[in-house]
Amino acid sequence: MADAPLTGIRVLELGNFIAAPFATRVFADFGAEVIKVERPGVGDELRGWRRTRGSTSMLFRTIARNKKSVTLDLKQDEGRALVLDLVRQCDVVVENFRPGTLERWGLGPADLTAVNPDLVVVRISGYGQTGPYRDRAGFGGVAEAFGGLRQVTGHPDRPPVRPAAPIADAAAGLYGVVGALMLLLGKARGVPHDGPRVADVALYESVFMMMESLIPDYDAYGVVRERTAGNLPGVVPSGVYPTADGQSVMIAGNSSGAFGRLMTAVGRRDLAEDPALADGDARSAREDELDAAITTWTSAHTAPEAVRILNDAGVPAGPVYDARAIAADEHYRARDMLRPLKVVVEDEPEEIRFPGVVPRLPGAPGDVRWAGPELGEHTEAVLGGLLGIGAERLSGYRERKVI
Repeated sequence: MADAPLTGIRVLELGNFIAAPFATRVFADFGAEVIKVERPGVGDELRGWRRTRGSTSMLFRTIARNKKSVTLDLKQDEGRALVLDLVRQCDVVVENFRPGTLERWGLGPADLTAVNPDLVVVRISGYGQTGPYRDRAGFGGVAEAFGGLRQVTGHPDRPPVRPAAPIADAAAGLYGVVGALMLLLGKARGVPHDGPRVADVALYESVFMMMESLIPDYDAYGVVRERTAGNLPGVVPSGVYPTADGQSVMIAGNSSGAFGRLMTAVGRRDLAEDPALADGDARSAREDELDAAITTWTSAHTAPEAVRILNDAGVPAGPVYDARAIAADEHYRARDMLRPLKVVVEDEPEEIRFPGVVPRLPGAPGDVRWAGPELGEHTEAVLGGLLGIGAERLSGYRERKVI
């Protein structure tokens, strides 16, 4: 098997929580050596999130997989000096501290590129490195609100709700990866770059980029989007519909072709052949009528029956899965999306399934080699092997709590 595409790239992660670690996980999945710097004795706070047993959460094990954990105290001069030594050996640095933090530590882009002029730096923050709000603390949930997502999520007669997944962090992480790869590609092709190669990623902007024509619709039509119970405005018929077994199915019959097939499948050929419904805006105006017709049909079928019939008819439809259903699904298994690893949760190793690798690259695939490491598991191996620091000096660092 060929090497993974990012084999030979070394990435230094100076991040906590989700956004920066999400970005570096993509690098790690595809062969890059990722060195994660954590605080001695404490580590990434994600280690303690959503943990019901054991000392390290499965959330951390997932986000930090394929990485090496090195403990360094960045508030000490010796710790910062070791970071600069590591930077000399790296291709990319990814960080998500509040703007100005690295500069106060003497680790800003100018300092980093002074020791490694070819370095690519990815900076992920709530509001970006510039602008009047740059100094505000920023978390994913706040970015989802500021970026417009929260206002349109939920039911119109209830307060805005948060998607139950870290949308802003994941989106920012992906933009961080894209930015880093663009800068690496430009460097490899000899494209001139003015100043340090820095990708400035704001959490709120990553959300805003997913909001489609939110502002163009406002400027052109005076439309201010509000909550529509989870359905996209103007995308009709499309939504979650109840079934006879107490489950639900997601049906997307909003294209002209799919609409005709859907209405025929649910026994409403009259709607399928109605020329007035050939246009998307016309379907949107009759949304309640169309949803009622679909609901009448789905309520008479179980979820598996409805999905089978609609898929046979060429209508995009699928079950609404929970963790149990995903874990049992044959397609997830066939696509290698459930990767079993031996992980110590409490005392003995247990087989835990982790998400697979995306995207699929046949011939040079990524891999899940190990789960998120123990705190400082690779400190001596990295500092000794990569920087050539001897045992006596490492011992001194430990005594002074530098590592």
